[in-house]
Amino acid sequence: MANTHIPYGSPQAVQIQSIGLFAAVMQRPTTIGRLVGKMPTQGDAEKVIRFQSSTEMPIVRCRDLEKKAGDEVTFDLVNPINGKPIMGERMAEGLGERMSFSQDRLRIDQTRKPISAGGRMTQQRTPHQLRALARALGENYMQRFEDQLSLVHMAGARGYAVDAEWAIPLEADPDFREIVVNQVKAPTRNRHFIAAADSIEQVSATGGEIAINTTDLMTIDTVDALRAKLDSMALPPPQVVFEGDQAAYDAPIRVLLVSPLQYKSLVQSKDFRLLQAQAMARAQLAKNNPLFLGEVGLWNGILIVKMPKAIRFFPGDVLKYCAGKDEVETDTDKIPTGGWDGYAVDRAILLGGQSLAEAFGNYATGDGRPTGVPYFWNEELLDHKDKLEVLIGSVGGKSKIRFNIDHGSGDEATDYGVIAIDTAVKLI
Repeated sequence: MANTHIPYGSPQAVQIQSIGLFAAVMQRPTTIGRLVGKMPTQGDAEKVIRFQSSTEMPIVRCRDLEKKAGDEVTFDLVNPINGKPIMGERMAEGLGERMSFSQDRLRIDQTRKPISAGGRMTQQRTPHQLRALARALGENYMQRFEDQLSLVHMAGARGYAVDAEWAIPLEADPDFREIVVNQVKAPTRNRHFIAAADSIEQVSATGGEIAINTTDLMTIDTVDALRAKLDSMALPPPQVVFEGDQAAYDAPIRVLLVSPLQYKSLVQSKDFRLLQAQAMARAQLAKNNPLFLGEVGLWNGILIVKMPKAIRFFPGDVLKYCAGKDEVETDTDKIPTGGWDGYAVDRAILLGGQSLAEAFGNYATGDGRPTGVPYFWNEELLDHKDKLEVLIGSVGGKSKIRFNIDHGSGDEATDYGVIAIDTAVKLI
């Protein structure tokens, strides 16, 4: 009988574990993980070349750099044409409107997390299989890291909430910029709103304080106001098309990620049971996509989903925003403090197609051998082979997709597929 044992340090072991790790993290059954479209089939020639997932989902995944050298991916947008048509027999030759293009790009970098599995005496005293436990802990950590990094980039802010589950440090941390790899971009002016009673308004400030009240909560009226804004704005975020959704084009959907406290506020609506029923009914038309079956509701073409972590601003915290049509961020105005005891501001995120781009590269071992996957797992014996340290890592990057788009009155910096909505929340 052949010996199937793979010894410690074997290159085969590292590659098998890396492939398994990549599959586990990419197929993670989380809210954020379900916002990524399917990778292309052999018939999708152009997408196969870039190895890119569906652009009709909020997160577009590109594995282009796994196949070639480089640390940057470029995304292109053809701006819409406008102006008057030429009628009748008037001369049209030579009057063609020039096409214009916008670009966005993201970088990738290596992310690693070492875990000590203890020494021989620790393993002797502990009944657990520390090696397997370290791998499980590492896998869980990378899943949280991937979800939270996606959330921070889409929201355009890390927020100020801190707990043991956060893998992304606060923005004030000296390592923040390196960890997020690409710039976390505050929402553009045409994609950033604040709740105002039963409506939504563009972000503004008076006397250095953001114009928001503790009564400006997330309600069904807020969702209605958001839908009205979508219907009236030029070039809103594209709809989300779930695989096999029979009503995708007759009843378009966008996804609204809300914090747990914003979700609690919505649940208190007398109509929320109807919202849940509508989500379950639509799930039947979308092959029972798991995103419809969790803590969700469907209202006015907006699928309301509870996000895993809150992007939260406490009284006195800075809330960055773009006051003009460009990308210049205002970073001096703060959440009000007077009368805000027991309250904070949470950010909801409306997602359409192509909200976030994520790219992955090809990890190579220390001697330069490519593994063919962006995730890797390594083990080292330290201190004269007495202590085992394992390391989990990836090569990748994420960035909110942003273009300069002509909305009919000149170019505006535009977060292509995502809108941020800030509301007050009552803390528990």
